[in-house]
Amino acid sequence: MMGPMTVIRINAITVPETRGEELARRFAERAGAVDQADGFEGFELLRPTDDRQTWLVVTRWRDKEAFEAWVASPAFAHGHRGVSGREQEHPPVSTHSELWSYEVEVAVPRSPA
Repeated sequence: MMGPMTVIRINAITVPETRGEELARRFAERAGAVDQADGFEGFELLRPTDDRQTWLVVTRWRDKEAFEAWVASPAFAHGHRGVSGREQEHPPVSTHSELWSYEVEVAVPRSPA
């Protein structure tokens, strides 16, 4: 019997070509903001290498409850504040985003050389 599997949340963000560097800079400035969240397992910001304008923010969590606790936390609210927070000073770089949810069904670790 398998134990609990990692939960994946992907924020697919549409970013105009001219705003990609700004998106990357903003995420780099926030590096470590989620690291201490209970159940957090990993983060990646993926830049498209083709003609797409969709960047992927991939986070891995122990379970759905850990992700939901992070979303409900003051730290999440601080990092995602909108008009009342920082939009006047730092306008959004994206034109659209959507959250995709996955669970790891099969994982194959790299074999030792």
